[in-house]
Amino acid sequence: MTNKQSTNKQSIDHLLVELIEQQHAELLKCGRRIVPTLTPEDMLQPNDYMELEHHPHFRYEEGVLAGYQTVLAALRASPMSSS
Repeated sequence: MTNKQSTNKQSIDHLLVELIEQQHAELLKCGRRIVPTLTPEDMLQPNDYMELEHHPHFRYEEGVLAGYQTVLAALRASPMSSS
């Protein structure tokens, strides 16, 4: 991997981390509109709250977060080719 590729990969990684942090905050805010007492720890098991389990907007936001996390994991797991 060239130095430029390494820098690009680090930039993308940093951007994804920022997006994940923002989306996690958005998901918590969304969840608290539905369940006002929701804590960040509760977000680890949102299926404990039936109001969240069947709420389409909450599930959408949760899916966006999962997508960002998946992309970050894939980026970190695969080296960029040198070609």
